[in-house]
Amino acid sequence: MSNKNIPFQTIDWTAIPKTEYKGESGKAFWQTIQFPGLRIRIVEYSKGYRADHWCQKGHIVHCLDGEFVSELQDDKEFVMTKGSTYVVSDGLSSHRSISKDGVKLMIIDGDFLQQIIE
Repeated sequence: MSNKNIPFQTIDWTAIPKTEYKGESGKAFWQTIQFPGLRIRIVEYSKGYRADHWCQKGHIVHCLDGEFVSELQDDKEFVMTKGSTYVVSDGLSSHRSISKDGVKLMIIDGDFLQQIIE
């Protein structure tokens, strides 16, 4: 059995503590589950949230409730609303999140999103 195998289990998000992170403005609250090579988070951005850095990590980001803007460093912007998802591999974009009215997300990242260089 690989050390990355994850047996069937359920996650009670109400039992996972929230960790607060300050943005350039506003706050982010993370509930995090960590497995070998895989991280799953419920993330909430407060009203007026703007990330304090450009992220180059790969993610699968699914908007559970609310709306936010995923801003790319090349000035492109994508409005993400409830039910929408974006996917990007590590190192393929510099992006940050901005939320005017607050948002709730599920974010999944891990080794499977590492960039493949051929």
